[in-house]
Amino acid sequence: MKHRIHSDRETKQSTLNKGRRGALFATAAVSVGALTAPFIGNAQVSDGRKLTIQSLWTENTIGYRTFKNWCESVVELTGGEVEFVPFAGGTVSEIFDMMTATSAGVLDGMHWVPHYAAISGAMPAGAFLTSFPMGLPHPHQWDMLFDSYGGTELARDLYARHGLHFVGHVHHDMNLIHSNKPIRSLDDFRGLNLRMPGGLIADCFEAIGARTIALAGSEVQPALASGAIDAADFTGPAMNFDLGFADVSKYIVMGPTSTPCLHQPVDLTIVVFNQTVWQSLAPATQDLLTELVRAFSVKHFTAHQQANIDAWARFTEAGVEVTRLSEDDVARFRKIALPLWFEWANRDPDSARVFKLHLDVMLNPAVAYISPDDIKDFELKL
Repeated sequence: MKHRIHSDRETKQSTLNKGRRGALFATAAVSVGALTAPFIGNAQVSDGRKLTIQSLWTENTIGYRTFKNWCESVVELTGGEVEFVPFAGGTVSEIFDMMTATSAGVLDGMHWVPHYAAISGAMPAGAFLTSFPMGLPHPHQWDMLFDSYGGTELARDLYARHGLHFVGHVHHDMNLIHSNKPIRSLDDFRGLNLRMPGGLIADCFEAIGARTIALAGSEVQPALASGAIDAADFTGPAMNFDLGFADVSKYIVMGPTSTPCLHQPVDLTIVVFNQTVWQSLAPATQDLLTELVRAFSVKHFTAHQQANIDAWARFTEAGVEVTRLSEDDVARFRKIALPLWFEWANRDPDSARVFKLHLDVMLNPAVAYISPDDIKDFELKL
């Protein structure tokens, strides 16, 4: 049973707040612009709940600026009931440890990437709760997976086992590979020291001969600058320009125009809260925050795409060259990735359950990303 402790202020304003929430649900559902407009001009922050939430993005990046602006909007949009106190990646918890920190209550919530739960072994199914090599290539297809095929409910079940509540997914961008050596085919990856986030993604690049190294985001730019690594996967153009990648790499490696990103075409992030903290909130507040996370996803994605316009021009001005793989490389990488999908999915039943949703979406006639013939030689152990 969920319990709620009512403050005097809540008691006096319950009727008014109910009306405010109703209006806000409609606004948040249809307009991301609501995130930047004050809802109640005189919200009393001191009377509400202050919840600490850390992003994986570091300071002075478009990712963290967008996250911080969203957090700062929450107190107005909830009429002062909840205030999010934002922290940049690595300031309260190391990025790889954020799931543990949130579960333990060191953080009330986190804006994170599920890959790290997979590579740490805490939740192998995290490999399929965000982008993976030659996976679903468009954001709306991930919306289908979470919102139409049951992915959100399944993610909530998995995170609940760790004392966490999965609120929702947040779109970001495709990931780029920056290199100090020209890479124009998969063969050029052979022997390269390549930063990858680990797990299934790293395994695919190991299969083409790269030597992969797992580094936290804050370590990538210095490692490229020092020559400790030859190339690195990291986020999209605007984020990477903010982080100084134009100063430490000569090339950006992409797929052909039909497939701009082979390895992480939709780098999905998530918002998750400590389960006890989440359950202490009133159901109406939970519903409201869930809608605000949906709106944050749109804001997060569009802010990055807008910033990317300028970032691409700045990379060109800095002399960074975009090199492209071929269609043959795409077909070859797909043949490498597909059996590794099933290998990782069959490592535990939960991974298989999540991956089954991917297959269902991919086989949808309107998506048609794979055909039954593509997977006829593989077995998924549900």
